[in-house]
Parts: sequence; structure tokens; C-alpha cells
Amino acid sequence: MSETVVWPSLKRDLVAILRGVKPDEVEAIVGALIEEEFEAIEVPLNSPEPFRSIEIIAKAFGGDALIGAGTVISPEHCADVADAGGRLMVSPNVDPSVIAMAKSRGMVTLPGVFTPTEAMLALRSGAAALKFFPAGALGASGISAIKAILPKDAVVGAVGGVSETSFADFAKIGVRTFGLGSSLYKPGDTANAVRAKAKAAVEAYDRVFG
Repeated sequence: MSETVVWPSLKRDLVAILRGVKPDEVEAIVGALIEEEFEAIEVPLNSPEPFRSIEIIAKAFGGDALIGAGTVISPEHCADVADAGGRLMVSPNVDPSVIAMAKSRGMVTLPGVFTPTEAMLALRSGAAALKFFPAGALGASGISAIKAILPKDAVVGAVGGVSETSFADFAKIGVRTFGLGSSLYKPGDTANAVRAKAKAAVEAYDRVFG
């Protein structure tokens, strides 16, 4: 079995989720995010021409940020992401075959979990980090209850229904990794609009986590 690729040491554990982004706009938007010090970028595979977008930003920014895909639900699509230059695999569920493919390609893995069973399966399969999704439904109290049975060194992230206004609540239970979607980017947003929202998110993160 391939070795697990550990979650990287980032200045801020914030993943930008660009659901719906198009190839002709993705470079400018990601450029703005990186200027505001985002270091992890996810293009969900249900976006228009996602592999093209990943290829564009991996070439332009792969040395500055962890670039990859979300909504990865098959080993074949995982391989396609790697072929496009992606190094991050985010999924909405736990599929050991997808995690195995990602590990074999040296990718960082962030599978979606909602229950203790799923969380433990993801860790046994070699996940780099856990994406509690939808975190807005579980809430900080729900994630806290599940965290109690996880290994102390497990990286736990909150995605889905979270924004910079949620950081303080999750910080109380030891969660500092977040995926930001519609609070950061919505289809049609300009690079400048995303820049302003990214700046607000980074400032909020720094207020909470220092």
C-alpha cells in the first residue's frame, strides 16, 4: 500500500472551493486568492471543464499552492486530476479505492465524513485529513463528539455551511481547517470580488487563531 501523504503545513488551513468556476476565469481568480495568502485550491469536478481549469492553475500556481479537485468520486477521475497536475483530492464521501488511487499518485487526501464509522474508515484507508461534511448540519458540538474517539493527531476539517463567521465556534473544539465555498466564491464573481472575500476570511482566521 502506498504511504499516506500527510496534510501539509500551511500558514492558514483554508481551502478555497471554486464550484462552478470556468477555465477562462480561473487563473485570475486563483491569482487573487494566492495574493491574499490562500494556499489550497479546490476545483470541484462538477464545474465546467474542471480538468482544464486544474491544468491551467497547476501550471501557473502549483509551486505556490496545493491545487486539486473536489467531488472526486471515482479512481479514474482521481487519476485524471493527477494527470492534470492536481495534488489535492477532496471527495464528498469515503471510498477506499479513490483514496488508494490518490495515495498511489502522491496526492493529499481529504475525504468527506459524517459519522464515527466513516471517520475511522477514512483514517484506516490512509486519509491525510477528514472533511466533516456538511459541517453546518453537524455543528461544532457534533464534530466535537466524534473527535473524542479519533486519534489525537487526526487533522479534522469543517466544510459545508461554514464561513469566516463560524471560525470561533469551531476553534473552541480544536478545529482549524476549513473549506470555504459559496462564502468565498459563487459563479459569476469577479477576481476582485473574490479577493475582497478572501481578504475578509484571512483577517477573520487570524483574529481567531492568531
